[in-house]
Amino acid sequence: MSGEFQVSGTNAVALFTLKLHRGDGMTLVGMNWKNGQPPQDFVGFAIEYKEPGGQKFFPLKNRIAFPGADGDVNPNKLSTTISPIQKFRWVHFPRNAEMPGEFVYKVTPVFMNNLDELSYGEPQQAAIELRRETYPRKLNVTFTRGFVSSQAFCDRYESVAPVSTLIPARADDGLTFVPTHPRAREALAWMGFEARSAILEVLDQAIADTQAQVRVVAYDLSEPDVVSRFEKLGPRLKIIIDNDGAHGKPHSGEAQAEARLKASAGAANVKRQHMGHLQHNKTIVVNGPKVKAAVCGSTNFTWRGFFVQANNAMILHGSSVVKLFMTAFEDYWNNETPPTFGATRSAVWTNLGLKGIDAKIAFSPHVSTNALLKSIADDIGNNVTSSLLYSLAFLYQTPGVIQDAIKTVSQNNNLFVYGISDRKVGGIDLQKPDGNVSPVFPSALCGKNIPEPFKSEPTGGGGNRLHHKFLVLDFDKPTARVYLGSYNFSVPADTQNGENLLLIRDRRVAVSYAIEALRIFDHYHFRVAQLDAKKAKKKLQLSRPPRKPGEEAWWVKDYTIPVRIRDRELFA
Repeated sequence: MSGEFQVSGTNAVALFTLKLHRGDGMTLVGMNWKNGQPPQDFVGFAIEYKEPGGQKFFPLKNRIAFPGADGDVNPNKLSTTISPIQKFRWVHFPRNAEMPGEFVYKVTPVFMNNLDELSYGEPQQAAIELRRETYPRKLNVTFTRGFVSSQAFCDRYESVAPVSTLIPARADDGLTFVPTHPRAREALAWMGFEARSAILEVLDQAIADTQAQVRVVAYDLSEPDVVSRFEKLGPRLKIIIDNDGAHGKPHSGEAQAEARLKASAGAANVKRQHMGHLQHNKTIVVNGPKVKAAVCGSTNFTWRGFFVQANNAMILHGSSVVKLFMTAFEDYWNNETPPTFGATRSAVWTNLGLKGIDAKIAFSPHVSTNALLKSIADDIGNNVTSSLLYSLAFLYQTPGVIQDAIKTVSQNNNLFVYGISDRKVGGIDLQKPDGNVSPVFPSALCGKNIPEPFKSEPTGGGGNRLHHKFLVLDFDKPTARVYLGSYNFSVPADTQNGENLLLIRDRRVAVSYAIEALRIFDHYHFRVAQLDAKKAKKKLQLSRPPRKPGEEAWWVKDYTIPVRIRDRELFA
């Protein structure tokens, strides 16, 4: 049905179920066998899709193939009709996801006989409208791609020129760096994905609306496309820039931006601030007769924020939204300490006033009477009934009630819990689909010397790459909700730093963030598989049906390991 964010296949003859989930710029395709377990000769799913108005189906490609006659690896990406997907779900990025209309997906079960010949069962088909905006002219969830370390980046851009020709090595060089990569424009658009384009679009609209006033709070600020647009606003811009730590040094990107914006907007319109510790917001609000919009979330206005890290940005529209963000800006401008800001009207949960969407926001720092951290931990620990998905930067660097609550629900075999977070700079902790925790270190992140047919992947510079801060609770229930923002779910975020935190109780939004959590999780889980294969001196290839005593079909773990059983059932 048009406009639905979750759609199921209806072919009663097909042996499996199909469910499509709408993400922002992506589709989650979920499958599950209807009755019992698949037959032993089942070797995966072929997935094809058709664009709105299109006449032809295009098969998705798989980088993993069946082994050759001598066990050799096929280095080519192959159609899933001959290299089927050996998973029960898949996240797909359509080439033109912003097209209006329905994308049609056709999924077919693939079988293999004793002669290695493939045959095909009855397919399932379903159509889903992706649309560019989550809720047009109200709310748009946007993401950066965050996959410099990926085979897709290697194929498209690293094979042409190194990543050093696309992004500066140091943040302080951001405002003067000029990319020399031959395909820089295309590469940066691909890397920045929808978050970058949506943020720049808001700024372009603000520039065009010549009576619009713009207010910005920026933690990191060293991306030239953003700063140059701020300059075009002249005195219509008023901005707060963080000056904690390295940001306060004379040659930092933030100091350079400060000098430029004082020249364009006037010194009285530029303030440096660090609250109790950090002014960690990344917010833009535009208040004009034609444009009323606000930007918030985890995306810093830097090269790394746009092009390297996994980030999200929420674009909000409407007079009620703008009023709240303008008020918060004034409260920051006039109250530079946690106790004074925490006593303001901006430090408490306030409804965003979006018709048909249950959404509220609170700005930090809070004081003890309106602190939020424990209530969020209680919501996780006491109220999750189905699933918890998360991507949290710095979770393992900030012990406390949130980490404790996540550990508690992770031990509950009746819940589905998937998450990923930084353990330390250069490494992450991954909750693997078998329920174990696996530390992933730089060798796995960078993808050096990984098994065939994969290429070594660039590091994309040092530092943190998983910069999201969101929690998705019970995405599949009417009680679905998402916590998101710049807020790191820590004591400093709650009571010391300048932050934004949103709570949105809406299934369409929850599903978008759930898919983002899954695609990030799957991306890094595959790096674990690569690392495991390297250690075992194995090649990553598709599994044929079991033909010898003791061999198991590829899907057996999905029917025997509790968390993988829940995974298979939850999304299809």
